[in-house]
Amino acid sequence: MPPSTANPPPGPPLPDTEQALIDAWLDGQWLERGLSRHTLESYGRDLRQFGQWLAARGGGLARCQRLDVLEYLAERVGISARSLARQLSAMKSFFRWMKRENRIAEDPTLNVARPRLGRPLPKTLSEEEVEALLGAPDLDDPLGLRDRAMLEVLYAAGLRVSELVGLTLGQVNTRQGLVRVVGKGDKERLVPLGEEALHWLERYLRDGRPALLGDDREVLFPSRRGTRMTRQTFWHRIKQLAVRAGVQKPLSPHTLRHAFATHLLNHGADLRVVQLLLGHSDLSTTQIYTHVAQHRLREVYEAHHPRSGT
Repeated sequence: MPPSTANPPPGPPLPDTEQALIDAWLDGQWLERGLSRHTLESYGRDLRQFGQWLAARGGGLARCQRLDVLEYLAERVGISARSLARQLSAMKSFFRWMKRENRIAEDPTLNVARPRLGRPLPKTLSEEEVEALLGAPDLDDPLGLRDRAMLEVLYAAGLRVSELVGLTLGQVNTRQGLVRVVGKGDKERLVPLGEEALHWLERYLRDGRPALLGDDREVLFPSRRGTRMTRQTFWHRIKQLAVRAGVQKPLSPHTLRHAFATHLLNHGADLRVVQLLLGHSDLSTTQIYTHVAQHRLREVYEAHHPRSGT
């Protein structure tokens, strides 16, 4: 049997026959799909809410019509699109099961469209938080010099972590200030490095890398053991450095890549230039950062404008 879906929402009690239908469907979801306790509880809660809504109007799950579904969703318009999509997903799955079990003649959700979900805004850091993170490595240690150079290159070039850890010495031209990146689909792009990133990269190449090198003489950023570093290892280092820097925002391996794009746009960079620097094949992928930048601008306005109402 699936985990219990306790703690029903407030409202009129659900008829036993309705609850039995929901429990039977949840049994099947647990057995066939192996859904987690959390998902089953959410689905059970969503269906109980709908069942109670129908019961309060003299209806029931087995007698539900498409208009009932549409009216119910219209009344739920205040909740997030993601929550609404989850509720409709549960309802669609439940009524497909009801139809398959010959408990209803028509599926009332068959032609009900799912709400469009906007892409979540990527988590990013402020410029002050980036500075704190960049300043966290211990510069008296070759590993610290390596970490500082990696963070600087990551932020200056907007690289993916996989691109960063895969860099070889031959992909970097410190004289011209360029890095040749091999991205998704083996597509190459040339990305400039700023003066600060070049300074730390050259210092690392001179004072840190020789002490870390092992058999692989071409890897740009070797691990403690002198081998090519994994994405997981570097991600672990970023989390450690974030704690040292006092950065409390949740981080992801793409955090500095997101910060790179957002800060460029905040300072007036052209969207297509950012697209090329990031290696996005489609401009729509890059456009999400315009929303991040606009969101930040609103925050600054509301915090500092004398007539913002705050």
